[in-house]
Amino acid sequence: MTTKLKCLLLDDELPGLTYLKMLCEQIPEVEIIKTFNDPEKLLAEIPNLDFDLLITDIEMPGIDGLYLASLVQDKMVIFCTAYKDYAADAFTIDAVDYITKPVRLERLQKAVSKAFERFKNNTISIRRFVQLNTDRGKSLLYFDQIAYIKTAQGDSRDKTVFLTDGSVLNLKNINFDTLLKELPEADFCRVNKKEIVAIKAIKFFNHTEIVLHHLDENEKNSSVLLSETYRADFLKKIKNEL
Repeated sequence: MTTKLKCLLLDDELPGLTYLKMLCEQIPEVEIIKTFNDPEKLLAEIPNLDFDLLITDIEMPGIDGLYLASLVQDKMVIFCTAYKDYAADAFTIDAVDYITKPVRLERLQKAVSKAFERFKNNTISIRRFVQLNTDRGKSLLYFDQIAYIKTAQGDSRDKTVFLTDGSVLNLKNINFDTLLKELPEADFCRVNKKEIVAIKAIKFFNHTEIVLHHLDENEKNSSVLLSETYRADFLKKIKNEL
């Protein structure tokens, strides 16, 4: 299912709010959570609202849009206003975009696309786990619990994850390229055709071998081959950690 931006709309003029809502309903990336024509009411309800993006007017009675945006600093804001005078102030508070009325669908779509890209980048940077198909059904795999991953012995289409607590998890029918796209790039590295290691799990290494903090069934440190094909990328990531 396509991710949608949870959105609040604010305009003190009802015709303008209705028109903005109509435009947003034509943009697939947007899910309208609630609309407001009173900034005071929006401010009162914000603690109870789950949203990603606020699309708001600026000049309104009571609280203006710029001040309101400064109170929701952890949320993205797009301004839609009849005035060009506030553009510099809007970008000072890191607004996603500044649209002058009358708002056109194409212009609003462009602004929403910018918000969506920012949302995706922020999500990637703070995401701590991924949900994958395993031999136990859908399971959450937390990045900080992974020591290393290798091709499963029984079926090469599957991958075995060795966790820092000593347990294992079998991922079903997933290739390394797909898996690497799900893992934080700076924290994991493929080291040969059959294995990926977590950078933080490395105890020491030489030209051809990597020894991990992770202990095998014999209580010895696990080791993996460092192949020539992946050595340059591995060394680059290790250097960045030093």
